[in-house]
Amino acid sequence: MSTWDKFSNSVIRYPDLGFSLDYSRMDAPDEWSAEMTAKIERAFKDRAAIEAGEIMNPDEGRAVGHYWLRNPDLAPDAEAAWIRETKDRVTAFSAKVLKGEIKAPNDRAFRHVLLVGIGGSALGPQLVSKALLPPNAPIDLLFLDNTDPGGMDDVFESLGDGLAETLVVVISKSGGTAETRNGMLETEAAYKARGLDFSKYAVAVTGDGSKLDKHAESEGWIERFPMEDWIGGRTSVMSAVGLLPAALIGLNIDRFLAGAAAMDEKTRVDSVDENASMLLALMWYHAGDGVGSKDMVILPYCDRLDLMSKYLQQLVMESLGKELDLDGNVVNQGIAVYGNKGSTDQHAYVQQLRDGLKNFFATFIEVRETRKGDAMEVDDMGSSTGDYLQGFLRGTRKALYESGRKSMTISLDELNAFTLGELIALYERAVSFYASLVNINAYHQPGVEAGKKAAGTFLDLLAKVRGTLGESEGAVTADAMAEKIGEEDVEAVYHCLNHLAANGVCSRTEGETVAGDEFTS
Repeated sequence: MSTWDKFSNSVIRYPDLGFSLDYSRMDAPDEWSAEMTAKIERAFKDRAAIEAGEIMNPDEGRAVGHYWLRNPDLAPDAEAAWIRETKDRVTAFSAKVLKGEIKAPNDRAFRHVLLVGIGGSALGPQLVSKALLPPNAPIDLLFLDNTDPGGMDDVFESLGDGLAETLVVVISKSGGTAETRNGMLETEAAYKARGLDFSKYAVAVTGDGSKLDKHAESEGWIERFPMEDWIGGRTSVMSAVGLLPAALIGLNIDRFLAGAAAMDEKTRVDSVDENASMLLALMWYHAGDGVGSKDMVILPYCDRLDLMSKYLQQLVMESLGKELDLDGNVVNQGIAVYGNKGSTDQHAYVQQLRDGLKNFFATFIEVRETRKGDAMEVDDMGSSTGDYLQGFLRGTRKALYESGRKSMTISLDELNAFTLGELIALYERAVSFYASLVNINAYHQPGVEAGKKAAGTFLDLLAKVRGTLGESEGAVTADAMAEKIGEEDVEAVYHCLNHLAANGVCSRTEGETVAGDEFTS
């Protein structure tokens, strides 16, 4: 079969959505095996069970309701009412901020929104704002999405006196996420240092009755918006987590939700040839032999989508990277995701993609409309910069395939709130389908929880080392400190001492090896 025939038979198009998926360069089989057909049928049944509200996160005993967020008619009555009420509250509150009816204490309109969150509570809003916020927007969006004091200081310094006109949105479902709590405390301190009452600037998005909810209520914050257990962080961008910051910077959240709902409808069809999300999942399975043996490289040829690879990195890897399957078998599933943007990558890691390890498949994402208005000619052939962008995409796709590297291409007619919503929904459903194909729970994150517990253990040890160091006379080595506090993990003690020395709590004198380093309070 010619490449043209393969292409013409391997493109799924949704003209009403301005969307297409070309999987012709994935070399998928013409027919799926009986075993795969059974897996596909199970995935379609799981799709129906998810939207019906069945417990699809058995480890945490939770339903999976992010599909309800853009179509409350699918949800049980109580959840549907909650979704509509929350969205109405987000819309009303944001409108008042944008109209200047809700103002900063200095009686001026808010000019900035500072979002304090981490993971899905920040990545979704970051993607949306980068993709859709116009350069001349009256209000911008900044982030504290890590517990890095240097990064926090940079944000506060960039705001300067503008902090007095900055609305702060703190997002944490449990209210106990350490990084978000730290960001909130640092932000409170920054406002206090400037003589500002933080409570007059603060809004919370959190679970009812959480630590954050109680704190916000007791401190008299401006407003509190709810979250529910059936909304996972990495699929929360269409809840108040994503809708509130999007609405506050003036984006059309109705169109964003409508785009996702429209894609959900297309991917609700139990036909492989008509379901773009199922085809995505099957291509992932085919490329990686169902065990994630190939990495997923995301290459958006659009500057505004350069965070798409980062967003999908969390969505895919946190959802699919699991040690156990649903039957308790050790499977170590997952797909590694990385990427940047085209045509930047022509001058970066595309060299390895073309000539190096064949350990990946690529997904090109193109926005066909490259510019609003007239195009500028940049060469004697009458080409525009957008023509070059398309040329680099097509050239890279061709070069990769000629060297045995597989790829898909997702095309959007244009980038707007509607099409971004459909793109996110496309991948959310694909992740769900793939999880069913490989029989794992896509909706919990035990590895993340293990990391949090390990961090807590280290912090407890750090506090013990700090306290003992203050009581010690003279210099101590890591071995000596470990013996004093009864800790077997001498390396962990050394890292505690080294951290304290780097931050001025003690001094360090280097020995011939790290074991000889001495620390003095």
